[in-house]
Amino acid sequence: MYGVSPTVRINDTTLRDGEQSAGIAFGVAEKVAIARFLDGIGIHEIEVGIPVMGRDEGLAIREIVGLQLQTKLLGWNRAVIGDVQASLACGLARVHIAIPVSEIQIEAKFGGDRHQVFTRLQQTLSFALDRGLYVSVGGEDASRAEPEFLLEVAERAMDWGAQRFRFCDTVGILDPFSTFERVSFLVKHLNIPIEMHTHDDLGMATANAIAGLRAGAMSVNTTVNGLGERAGNAALEEVVMALKHLYQIDTGIITHHLPELSHLVQKATGKPIPPWKAIVGQNVFTHEAGVHADGILKNPATYAPFSPEELGMEHRLVLGKHSGTHGLKHLLNHHGIQLARDAERGLLEQIRDRAVSLHRGLTDGEVLELAAQSGVHFNN
Repeated sequence: MYGVSPTVRINDTTLRDGEQSAGIAFGVAEKVAIARFLDGIGIHEIEVGIPVMGRDEGLAIREIVGLQLQTKLLGWNRAVIGDVQASLACGLARVHIAIPVSEIQIEAKFGGDRHQVFTRLQQTLSFALDRGLYVSVGGEDASRAEPEFLLEVAERAMDWGAQRFRFCDTVGILDPFSTFERVSFLVKHLNIPIEMHTHDDLGMATANAIAGLRAGAMSVNTTVNGLGERAGNAALEEVVMALKHLYQIDTGIITHHLPELSHLVQKATGKPIPPWKAIVGQNVFTHEAGVHADGILKNPATYAPFSPEELGMEHRLVLGKHSGTHGLKHLLNHHGIQLARDAERGLLEQIRDRAVSLHRGLTDGEVLELAAQSGVHFNN
């Protein structure tokens, strides 16, 4: 029987894959601050970076290790012994070892020699295990690998002592249906947990991550705001809220602080998210259309999938091109103003015209100023 495990683990890779977004480079202080925040809201595991990069990357990882956070810390490595040595030098007790598994990746990295895949993996895995490290192995470009070869790599990794296997949709080519099939195939044959790593090139990263969890994966990579290579990764806030509301799974993560975390990462990247971004966008609980405003005023559940209080937010009505009288009355009443019906309609038309000319909704102050300029008589 398929279903999402109630013990699913979130492994956030904002500090590794998230930072690999083009044009983004976190400073040491920013990495430390993000790690602290992730730990504070209950993230189970953080992929802190790539130790072999050295310099500031190594410094940031060592500082994070020194914080002695509650969350588990993981370093990303190629199947290269020198990479694992760098992870050890940073004080990490957990490492991830990535190995190419698709023909196109094996050709580019090992000259098409599949034997090198097994040789390099076994050597690096053995080196890490001999030093007491927890080891996760990742099939790079697993979504384009031959299923039987992918399984062989995963089974070898398991037999050689890997404690988890990461299924990577490296270039984001899967849909939830094919993801479910491929991950189910691995789940049936492996006795170690499978972790999902999905990309958003076709806009399906979160959906594919959830599909993999439904197929039996036990862990999932996320990034704050969906940062990551090219089109990004599965967004932390989306995965957590989807698990909570679609499957009633409490991950233990404090959702109330997700918008604050989003803002922290936006500041660190210098890249604002669009206002319509799922879960943490400023428009998520903002309503302009007349029928929506009317519904929200009567019952907040009419046009909201969950309560904004779960995210430390609240419903907000704005007046613009699509507004109706209910939203206008609500604003005026809030300011102790009652308006005759004809005057109300006239003011609403002015608001709509101004919104069209400004290409945006109006602020409360602009609405009140427009009302005053119109010369209408207010009955307070």
